[in-house]
Amino acid sequence: MPGDTTSPDSNVVRLDRAGERSHEQLRHRFLGWQCRIRQIAMRNHGGRPTDGMTPLVAAVDGGNAPVTRIVTVLCKRPEHSVTMELRHLARRTHDPAERRESALKLFAERYYQGTREFSDTLAATFPARSETAAVLAAGRECRLAFEQFSQRFDVHCTVRRLSPNNPLREATFWHNLLFNPRLSSDCIVLGFEPDWSKSKADP
Repeated sequence: MPGDTTSPDSNVVRLDRAGERSHEQLRHRFLGWQCRIRQIAMRNHGGRPTDGMTPLVAAVDGGNAPVTRIVTVLCKRPEHSVTMELRHLARRTHDPAERRESALKLFAERYYQGTREFSDTLAATFPARSETAAVLAAGRECRLAFEQFSQRFDVHCTVRRLSPNNPLREATFWHNLLFNPRLSSDCIVLGFEPDWSKSKADP
């Protein structure tokens, strides 16, 4: 009947939209939590990675992802990129202590203030011949388990190797170089793109 809003099709649309909102809320919660714990690490712990920044990697659906921990980087979306500033800080001095001090000042003060400026694709660097990176990239999917401050996120991710001209690769490399002067330019950078419909939080 005209105007009937109880048809099966209309119900499906409403449920789909409700699911989309739920997934977006989970994404927003995760990014807000990541920004908070990373700012705390920069302000109070000298930038040392905390548990919430170093998820446990596990396989999904019978895959062969290695059970290990990785150090992840949360990157700005390309339209909010500060990669040029990170590159400038890294190149301005060869003194590791000065680099770290400049990086901590930037990240502690304002970098993590705008949650919506960040991509939900996390990144991590590996040595050029890393077997772990090779296995993860070949498996194409994994689960990242983050936990800190009584909060847990299990994030189902698609894994891919980021190309040299990928903005997230560039941001990740210069970010990590500020804290690790021995990082090689030929390092592997993997991107972990979440599927929020298969991810969950507790609580």
